[in-house]
Amino acid sequence: MCEIVAYLYDSELVAKFQRRCGLFLVEAHPKTDNPLQDTDDTEIHVRKRCRRLNGHSVITKEKLDNNSNDEFEKNEFTSNAQVLQQGYEVRNWLLHILFLVSASLGHEIFYITFLPCLHWNLDPFLCRRLVNMWALVMYIGQVLKDVLKLPRPLSPPVVKLESRVDVEYGLPSTHAIAATSIFFTLLLSAPSRVQFQFEVGLLVAVVLSGLVCLSRLYTGMHSALDVICGVLISAGVMLITYPYWETFEVLQLTSPFSPVIALALPLFLCYTYPELDHYSTTRGDTTTIFGSAAGCSVGYWVNEQLGETFEPQGVLPVPLPSLTLAGLAMGTARFTLGVAALVVTRQAAKTVSLRVLCSWYRVAVNDREARRRKEIEVPYKFVTYTLVGLVNSIVVNRVFILLRLL
Repeated sequence: MCEIVAYLYDSELVAKFQRRCGLFLVEAHPKTDNPLQDTDDTEIHVRKRCRRLNGHSVITKEKLDNNSNDEFEKNEFTSNAQVLQQGYEVRNWLLHILFLVSASLGHEIFYITFLPCLHWNLDPFLCRRLVNMWALVMYIGQVLKDVLKLPRPLSPPVVKLESRVDVEYGLPSTHAIAATSIFFTLLLSAPSRVQFQFEVGLLVAVVLSGLVCLSRLYTGMHSALDVICGVLISAGVMLITYPYWETFEVLQLTSPFSPVIALALPLFLCYTYPELDHYSTTRGDTTTIFGSAAGCSVGYWVNEQLGETFEPQGVLPVPLPSLTLAGLAMGTARFTLGVAALVVTRQAAKTVSLRVLCSWYRVAVNDREARRRKEIEVPYKFVTYTLVGLVNSIVVNRVFILLRLL
């Protein structure tokens, strides 16, 4: 068993998968006047790495919190220092684009569009259930990352196509967790609400979640073990919680304590998130997710109290909306207006909350390090995304009604 785990965790396995898909590491070289060198009539993509040279590469044994992604210390040298660059060669552009698009299904832009789109164009019930499960599994995955502290694949031999989350730990893959939970929760919840062929839905869920999982190998962000553990964790949480989904939602919509718990519990979990000895985006991402879920939960409770839930009327399950030009135009209009409302809300709330907090703690708003402090990062992100969730669940559909888009 230990040999199997070691094999699945090996960085070379990820590198082999990348090469099979047409992604090859180009030997690192000092920066020149022409960063894109094409000696073999093949386009070479160069990614700058934060490693410094003084005639030769400098590798330190010291690691930050045992995270291999921080293995190479940033050293400052004299003006004759050169920047080491990691290049990669793409030989299969179809797979390259496919996996990059698949990887984007785990980013904020996907969550802020796909989940609200379900609310506005199909059924708020499905959006509510997905948000609940998404928040639960993502918190478990993020905490496990920072408790286990297992590093991401090494580069070299792996090509790393993303940089934002490179300082995070690897196991489990939260992309795999989110994709599995979202697509299969939708598959399990939709039959009682919408008429569709279950076999087709199962195929779509398997393909989409599979592509997201494989994309984490292709981008060099996770080992096979990270991805497998992410899928298993998500499947386990869904299996354990499935019998209680309806009971939880009844309490969420009808209990007088629901809004207080929906705001207080996630905020408490954000403030008590595991501490690291270096900054990681996991706490901020967790706060973003919890803020969105809290805002949506309070919003759905308010809608229930007002007796206007915007859910499909009549006998369930209802037929899927017809793909007519008029329906497509209406859906596009709702999507565009809704996303614009969320983006404006996010920007306004972020600006105001940051200014208030930075003024309170007497730091500059543009001080990046100050904004990473827990006492600033947690409240500003939680407030921002709670408001985004409230606007999504309460305001947008009422604007649609005023504009006769719903």
